[in-house]
Amino acid sequence: MSDTYMGLPLEFWTAGPWGIPFHLWSFFIGVCGLMVGSFLNVVIHRMPIGESIVTPPSHCPKCGYQIPMRLNLPVISWLWLRGRCAQCRAAISPRYLLIELLTGALFLGSWLIWGHETPGKAGALCILWAGFIAATWIDLEHFIIPDEITLGGTFVGIVLSGLAPSLQGAPNPAEGMKLGAIGAIIGAGAVYAVVRLGKLLFGRQKIDLEPGSTVIFHENGIALASETIPYEEVFYRRSDAVVMHASRVELADRCYWDKKLSLELRRDPPRLRIGSEAINAENEPWMSVSTGQIVIPREAMGLGDVKFMAAIGAFIGWQATLFSLFASAVLGSIVGVGLIAIGRREWSARLPYGPFIALAATLWVFGARVWVYRWLGFAP
Repeated sequence: MSDTYMGLPLEFWTAGPWGIPFHLWSFFIGVCGLMVGSFLNVVIHRMPIGESIVTPPSHCPKCGYQIPMRLNLPVISWLWLRGRCAQCRAAISPRYLLIELLTGALFLGSWLIWGHETPGKAGALCILWAGFIAATWIDLEHFIIPDEITLGGTFVGIVLSGLAPSLQGAPNPAEGMKLGAIGAIIGAGAVYAVVRLGKLLFGRQKIDLEPGSTVIFHENGIALASETIPYEEVFYRRSDAVVMHASRVELADRCYWDKKLSLELRRDPPRLRIGSEAINAENEPWMSVSTGQIVIPREAMGLGDVKFMAAIGAFIGWQATLFSLFASAVLGSIVGVGLIAIGRREWSARLPYGPFIALAATLWVFGARVWVYRWLGFAP
């Protein structure tokens, strides 16, 4: 008896959903992943800067050349054009190719593992991977995770937990949605507790500057020589304040001089204290300070990470959020120490946390869950 049919292994013809051969589905899912990866490149580029992800059509950011469909094929077009624009020959980052391949691999892997028994779970996980990839690269480049991904992902995760209860290991849709909501609450709550504890233990960061350095306070943030710190990253609680000693403080209409002039800025309510004088900060849209050190409030994690963990819990349960919280800390520490070891200390100081959370949650789905349950003595 032959083990092949029409030149293909019999396993290829095993029926999948709607009677279509399972590995025809595999091919379709893999191609779909490549196409989604191509779209994610658009999301990663446009969403953080407030551009529409729908219009205008894909184009070269250097020369504006609108990319025709025949040159916009995932993976193939990048390889055919050797990573360059067809018109101006500007280099196209290998990141575009990597994201397409990674998305395709995650989609296909999910289908091959769960597609036979729980195709709904495989499809829901594909949506989760798309969110992870977009969140990871946006966080790496802009140090933010947009609410469209975190809050939107939380809602979608709860809904999909009802449509595909196996995502939460639930017996029915109602239980699936319930577990999704519980996962979101516990996930957000656990990270928020870390944020508050980190604020209590490591709530202030001293930034040493060259003596006499100029620090500008403007409408959007605090401008240092090497970076601008948005106010959203500085003022989180009513008690948060920026403090420093300055040799000069210049406002729009007056100037203060003193070798050890004390300055304190709060945002809620807006309040500025220079020496013994209290000023309404709302009336001062701009301020220049000469100083050698600035002390700002610091968070162990950002609120974007809190919302991101809520989305993870909504998709894959509260157990995954606790694992991701601890595993991401270990992964982040390993990468941070590695960067310091190779002389990249400045990189280690600016590592976003979201990518490590996403990686930890991915490890949970692809096997860490089973390992942890066995280690704890529970049946996975």
